[in-house]
Amino acid sequence: VALSARRAAPLQAIADHHPRALAAPFDILDQQAWRERHAQLCALMGGIDLIVFCAADYRPERSWEVRPESAARTLATNLGSVYTGLATVLPAMLARGSGGIAIVASVAGYLGLPNASVYGPSKAALINLAELLYVDLRPRGLSVYLINPGFVQTPLTAKNDFAMPALQTPQAAARAIRRGLTAGRFEIHFPRRFTLALKLLRWLPYRLRFSLISRLVHS
Repeated sequence: VALSARRAAPLQAIADHHPRALAAPFDILDQQAWRERHAQLCALMGGIDLIVFCAADYRPERSWEVRPESAARTLATNLGSVYTGLATVLPAMLARGSGGIAIVASVAGYLGLPNASVYGPSKAALINLAELLYVDLRPRGLSVYLINPGFVQTPLTAKNDFAMPALQTPQAAARAIRRGLTAGRFEIHFPRRFTLALKLLRWLPYRLRFSLISRLVHS
């Protein structure tokens, strides 16, 4: 398993605990770095069976607090890097007619939620992207997975100053993802008691939905 992130030291610390893990740090916003790292891993491993896109940038902010520079950085990290990665890995996968694409979006992409003014729209775009990739790539022999976690204990969620219902540990999230991948489910969402409530909220008429969200935000 190859593990990638910008910061090499924390990545290596994780890889050191897993004998079959390889730390392969690079900047996901660098197109040339994508090509070089992909070539190295293909030469070493013979190809990529499954790629999991899970890089994210997040800051809690209301709509009037958004700054163009930070918004552009978040969109580039959360969405743009996935397009760069797809352009890098898809040709080889399509040529051999096998491989898997897993995109980590978020339940924040289900609804327009305050405090996720840029993060939420970027995750909604990833949900849309995963859906169209499934239709495009499934007939070509590729697997596509959409991962929509609820709140997970990470440095990103540590920025929140509000109560996070059904907060999960990274270990619990990893187990849920592994179960979903093993079962071959397109959408892997968890914890279900939280995600199903948001799915139901999404189906409500706008007037009722907005009223409920406003109550939750201002309670």
